[in-house]
Formats: sequence, structure tokens, C-alpha cells
Amino acid sequence: MARSRKVTVSTDAEGHTAGWAETDLAPVSAPDPTAAAFFDVDNTMMQGASIYWFARGLASRNYVTTGDLARFAWQQLRFRLLAREHAGDMSVAKEAALAFVEGWRVNEVEHLAEEIFDEMMAPRIWAGTHQLAQRHLDAGQRVWLVSAAPVEIGRVIAARLGLTGAIGTVAEVVDGAYTGRLVGDLMHGPAKAEAVTQLAAVEGLDLARCAAYSDSANDLPLLCAVGRAVAVNPDGALLRQARQHGWEVRDFRTGRRAVKIAVPSTAAAGLVAGAVTAGLALQRRRRTG
Repeated sequence: MARSRKVTVSTDAEGHTAGWAETDLAPVSAPDPTAAAFFDVDNTMMQGASIYWFARGLASRNYVTTGDLARFAWQQLRFRLLAREHAGDMSVAKEAALAFVEGWRVNEVEHLAEEIFDEMMAPRIWAGTHQLAQRHLDAGQRVWLVSAAPVEIGRVIAARLGLTGAIGTVAEVVDGAYTGRLVGDLMHGPAKAEAVTQLAAVEGLDLARCAAYSDSANDLPLLCAVGRAVAVNPDGALLRQARQHGWEVRDFRTGRRAVKIAVPSTAAAGLVAGAVTAGLALQRRRRTG
């Protein structure tokens, strides 16, 4: 696989930090340089959540045990419940989100992401959504994934799909290894809109000519930041907003299957992600202890 370019980290006047990485597939100059499309990943581009399938791949490689997953899933659930009642506790949850990669080499995580994408994620890419992205590429526009997953995982997915690049959560890296700390906030909710606005300023994009695609009402700030919003496999809240605003709706799910697919992106994805963060740290201590 062609290696992607270095992660770019940008901070705006309000102190909001965003990170993005282009793949080696990205053209130096696009035929339509002021327009782009931004795609959410979980349940928009992919069935389920990328971090869920990444965790499954790690578990299949014995990086964590079933007991570790269950025990730390409960710990992550406690963090999530506390964060709802006490905003200050969100910082604890955010730091836990990437704690598992402390000491890991960036290239090691990217290699794992490549393997796990091919094994578990590729079969779950929505063909319809991928085709929507390809239409933008065919029109000479750049296409970016926007995900709460670490940007290194996002750019692996983008490269595998032939897209321009990815915007994602940034983990601090020193001498090629993760420190376990975040740079800025998780790429979630309003942070996505802020990141896209920063990218547009750097890349010379006209957001009024850009499009955004998402399945979740959590991404309303992103959808409202561009000229064309499209609800893909929308949840109930987003579907209501789409109808109210007259946005285009694309749904590639069918019947009961749609309900089942939604599970990994909500409770299961959050719990497994938390389980993996702590479980990998424990597994590493066992190996080095």
C-alpha cells in the first residue's frame, strides 16, 4: 500500500485543534480545487463503527482477552455515565480513549489497521456510499473522511477506498511513538465542523460548494457548515432534521438488518473501544512485567 503523508495539526484562533492526513493517492492539484466532500465513517461509509471492528481485530490477535474486554467495558461505561452528570469527568474519558497506544510505534498501529481493514472492515463498506464518494472524485473534487477514530486509522481507510484523506482524533506522537495523550479534543460533534472549517481555510475550499454526509444527528454542526447536506442511513433525529431542512436522504439499509447494524456504533462500539484502551495497556504490562 502507498504510505500516506504526514499528519497536519492546525489550531484556530479559538484554540480548537484539528488533525488531517492526505493519502498518497491525493492529487497535488484537484481539477475542482474549491469543492470537496466530507464523509462520516461509522454507519455512513461503513456498517457499524470502525473502532469496534478494529477492537475485534485486536482481540482476534490476542492483544486482549475476553475477561479484559468485559472488565474494562464496565469501566468505560462508568466513565460515560459520569461524564453525562459531571462535565469535568469528560477529560478522564478523553484521556482513556487513546491510552492503549502509549509506547506503540505509529507504523505498528497503521500496519494493524491495514490488516484489520482488509479482514473485517472492507466487507462492511456500504457500496452505495462509496459510489457517492467516487462521484465527487470523478468530478475532480477531493473527498475526506471525518471520524472520531485516530487519524492514522482514518487515513488507512481513506487510502484503501481511494479517497483524498482523513480528518480524525490526534494522538500525541514523540519520536515515532504515541505518548497516550490527545492533541486537542476527540473528533466528535462540533469538533468535526471546526476541523472542516480549518481545513477549508488551509486548502482554499469554499464550504458553500462542499457537501457532507452523515448518519447521525451528532453531526448536525458538520452538515450545517456546508452548502449541501446528505443524510445517509440516518438515525431518527437526523431524519427529522433532514425532512425539516429539505436535505437529501440516502438509505442503504433494509428492514431488521438496519437495526442490527446500528448496534456496534452505539453501546457496543463505545464499550469495546473503552475495553480495548485499557485492555491493551494491561496486556502490554503483562508482556513486559
